[in-house]
Amino acid sequence: MSLESKNLLLIFTRNPELGKCKTRLAATVGDQTALDIYTFLLEHTVNITQNLAVDKQVHYSVKVRSNDLWSEDAYHKLRQEGDDLGIRMENAFKNGFAQGYENIIIIGSDMYDLSQKDLEQAFEALYAHDYVVGPALDGGYYLLGMKKLHTNIFKNKVWGTSTVLEDTLKDLHGFSVKKLEERNDIDFYEDLKDIPAFRQFLTPINL
Repeated sequence: MSLESKNLLLIFTRNPELGKCKTRLAATVGDQTALDIYTFLLEHTVNITQNLAVDKQVHYSVKVRSNDLWSEDAYHKLRQEGDDLGIRMENAFKNGFAQGYENIIIIGSDMYDLSQKDLEQAFEALYAHDYVVGPALDGGYYLLGMKKLHTNIFKNKVWGTSTVLEDTLKDLHGFSVKKLEERNDIDFYEDLKDIPAFRQFLTPINL
């Protein structure tokens, strides 16, 4: 694959399947509503990334899909490789650097509280810093960027828990790290119940 840019955005996504995505949210609103909300979040992620002037890869959790939300004209499609999230992210970064990219950022696909401008600023931050981290309100991170692979940050983490950000920053001690604004990711009903954009999904029937 030829590089159009020295900047690469990795987007990790779960295949949108009933009963297999947003399971913690589904415990409150039901499987179908959780799927509808996740699809809405995927569409938002497409909207904030499709015009970003960097190369973009979508890494699917289970199976690469064609003719879905992610246009082959804008995104290179791959499958995540590894037994846990840390290994899968490490492999994605490792492959990106092996392809010749100099600045690589990873995000998930369920961040409603994220814009194209945020991503542009994150890439800009990498020109002056070794790493860029977007802290999430739940103690994790919604964005991680680097210009040199640091494998330790993907090891010895309890993924999905409130210690991930703190442990990651410890691994990056001594490096130049740009911390972005803290943002809210969508995992539970409480994360979205007060956001107007999600009211269309939250009817008395599914609460």
